[in-house]
Amino acid sequence: MKLIIQLPCYNEEKTLPETIADLPRHIDGIDEIEYLIINDGSTDNTVETAIKNGVHHVVSFKQNKGLAAGFMAGLDACLRLGADIIVNTDADNQYCGADIGKIVKPILDGHYDIVVGSRPIDDIDHFSKKKKMLQHFGSWVVRVASDTDCPDAPSGFRAYSRDAALHMNVLNRYTYTLETIIQAGRTNMAIGSVPIHTNPETRKSRLFKSMFSYIKRSMGTIVRAFMMYKPLRFFSILGSILFGIGIIIAIRFLAFLFTGSSEGHIQSLILATILILLGAQTFVAGLQADLISANRKLLEEIQYRVRKLDYDKTKDDKAHEAK
Repeated sequence: MKLIIQLPCYNEEKTLPETIADLPRHIDGIDEIEYLIINDGSTDNTVETAIKNGVHHVVSFKQNKGLAAGFMAGLDACLRLGADIIVNTDADNQYCGADIGKIVKPILDGHYDIVVGSRPIDDIDHFSKKKKMLQHFGSWVVRVASDTDCPDAPSGFRAYSRDAALHMNVLNRYTYTLETIIQAGRTNMAIGSVPIHTNPETRKSRLFKSMFSYIKRSMGTIVRAFMMYKPLRFFSILGSILFGIGIIIAIRFLAFLFTGSSEGHIQSLILATILILLGAQTFVAGLQADLISANRKLLEEIQYRVRKLDYDKTKDDKAHEAK
């Protein structure tokens, strides 16, 4: 059983030594532990520092591509290197390395395919009250959209089984955290969480410039993912709202018509007609999107099988070379 711990990095020269030193060297049930960094276009000595401190593998981008691209590149490299379990953690030492054993254990025991480390949000001193409130609200929205019970959706401290990693797709360029949970929930992967600890803050987050920017991008990611995995429900809800408002306005106009006071309310009739037509068109769009979603599922299944053949062949070749 091989575990690879991946760390997305962007100018982490100062924090990497402490982070790597905190990573486990042995976990019960794991035969091999290796470390991999994704160098996301760093301009400092991130790569040299990583190698000096014992990192086994490096994936490098020539320019910064963002957290989502780095995460997927890391999964690709880990799978090709023969990982049976992949753990993703931050390079700024936000998460405790000792908790890696905790998030790996449910996968080893066969209970889950994906395990998310749940932070004690209310007890983190460097989180403001506003940020704590938004973290809880965002996680609730993701739970509703994904039909999962994940208490800390934005947490980047996660473990993936090999099979779960083979299924992963991240389409947005912002972050992988929210989209992958929605994907896992809507495709019926076994996803769970365990409580973890966090270390004191070593630097400010680089994921977002402001709270408004974080909310805007996160909500966009959630809505897009929900539209992708449950398009009929999404468009049916939207269409029902438009259709319902149109019907209410139409009933109001009819009430004026039957009482002989409809003069001057023709605008209401026009608005009601437009809203009813928009509602019906939105529902039709939902049916079309549902058909596209069915085709996407077939393509994802083909992609999974092709990936499995490709990565498993690479894994077998490496095992043969090692002998």
